[in-house]
Amino acid sequence: MAKEKVFGYLPDENPRFFELILFALQQIVVMFPATVLVALLTGFHVSTTIFASGLATLAFILVTKKKIPLYYGSSFSYIAAVTSIMTAEQFAHLPLNSRISIAQFGIVMSGFVSILAGIIIRKYGKRLINKILPATVTGSIAIVIGLSLAGSALGNAYFIPEGVSESQISMASNFALLIAIVTLLSTILYSVYLKGKLSQLPVLFGLLTGYLTAVIIQLSTGINFINFNTFANKTIFALPIFTLPKPSFAAVLAIMPIAIATIPESTAHIYQLDVYVNDLAAKKGSTKKYDIGNRLGQNLIGDGLGDIISGMVGGPAGTNYGENISTMSITKTFSVNVLIAASIITMAISCFTPLINAVYSIPNAVIGGLSIYLFGVIAAQGITIMMDKKVNLFKAKNLAVIAVILIIGLGGSFAPYNGMIPFFGIELPAIATAAIVGILLNLLLSIGDKEPLEEEH
Repeated sequence: MAKEKVFGYLPDENPRFFELILFALQQIVVMFPATVLVALLTGFHVSTTIFASGLATLAFILVTKKKIPLYYGSSFSYIAAVTSIMTAEQFAHLPLNSRISIAQFGIVMSGFVSILAGIIIRKYGKRLINKILPATVTGSIAIVIGLSLAGSALGNAYFIPEGVSESQISMASNFALLIAIVTLLSTILYSVYLKGKLSQLPVLFGLLTGYLTAVIIQLSTGINFINFNTFANKTIFALPIFTLPKPSFAAVLAIMPIAIATIPESTAHIYQLDVYVNDLAAKKGSTKKYDIGNRLGQNLIGDGLGDIISGMVGGPAGTNYGENISTMSITKTFSVNVLIAASIITMAISCFTPLINAVYSIPNAVIGGLSIYLFGVIAAQGITIMMDKKVNLFKAKNLAVIAVILIIGLGGSFAPYNGMIPFFGIELPAIATAAIVGILLNLLLSIGDKEPLEEEH
């Protein structure tokens, strides 16, 4: 019997041009909702945020010498800190761009925290990071990140468009859910049953199927799930609004420390990539070892550079995106050149009004259907990390660390806390707090532990 051909692209492999563009568009589709949502929640300019994500991704890929296939996008971890500056009473009298400039300074400074962490890890090696950030921490954080977004996914799935009359609210909600279900199921079916080259485009095909479903339902019911008014803007080309950072101690104090809490997230992403890329390499019969797991220091330096670049032009703080890793793991497409193309197209979209209007027209229900799958995959990859590192779940220390991270991170992400945990008069970001508490608890319980650290891969 002939051996079934394995489709997929390793980091140093190059798809043909047409495929590369399709894969790049798919990467843009999955990063776009979260990146734009961060801009909307923080008050930053959407077009600038999109441009900054593309530029930062390009810089990340270049500084990591095309060895790490990751996409840089706006981070949810910074939302509360940035919003605290944007809405602070002491800056309330300032115009929007001036408040963005002040927040930018904190974002730029947070980038130096990541770079410093990367330098330390490169100097002292992976054993240090395995001690501080074992799989019990990184895997649990990945699970929390994915599941904490569950509310956002379902919120989009049930999203009722503007202009719906009171008598139509129930029907609109049901049809929105129907669109989300069609999007979700079609994406899953495409990812499971499509073969060959088509098996690498399930997210894009799922989006198009959901979009078509929304068109049919809109024509049948008159409920405007698709905002065609976005195409009414006749402007073809418009540059994003760029602003420069303005020094502010308040911004540094509020935003800079959040970078420490994003390190476990970056670590989890690196380990996820290492597992999936080397699995694909083995299935393709490649003898090359993709040493992504040992590039955490390089990744953090690139991540910090991304924050600095994004902050310098007026974009939010960010991180490498779990949604994009999910898409790469589903489609088996880890080509760095795909991400380079995605970053360039993203910058073009931020300036080309018809393209950005087309993306804006995607119904929330379609985004919700995709998000249910992609956010779930992020969480599942946390389990993969712990399985790959052979975490002993019968060991009391491991159970304690995992349990505390999951409950603090997830419990704090939903009502009544909604992402911020009150603590002696201040509010702490739930995921960041879960990460820091998990790290400290693991170090405390490791005192006197004579067992060897996790095996280096």
